[in-house]
Amino acid sequence: MMNTSLQGWGLWVALAGACVGTYVCRAIGVMLSGRINQDSEIFRWLTAITYAMVATLTVRLILFPIGLMNNVPTWARILICVLSIGVMVSKPTKRLIPALLTGTLLMMAVGFIQ
Repeated sequence: MMNTSLQGWGLWVALAGACVGTYVCRAIGVMLSGRINQDSEIFRWLTAITYAMVATLTVRLILFPIGLMNNVPTWARILICVLSIGVMVSKPTKRLIPALLTGTLLMMAVGFIQ
């Protein structure tokens, strides 16, 4: 059941407020982008944190999955990951899509075989 404050015009006002808030932050980012030194320590730190978060979520997805991927054995998930990385490393500048397709198709194949 929807809250009475989010019915009718209230829902549109909430959507407009969210849009304005998002675009104001983006506009400030665009205005400040020319003055920001991307080689500064804070940006190196933020980059490291970002890569660490992506790596952590990827490992979590492979080792501790939820949903349908939990039905695929751990050894198969790790093997598929290694094979996809192998495709990627074979020629890094031109192999992102083939590596993603390798992982996706192999995972689908394992799912169909089970």
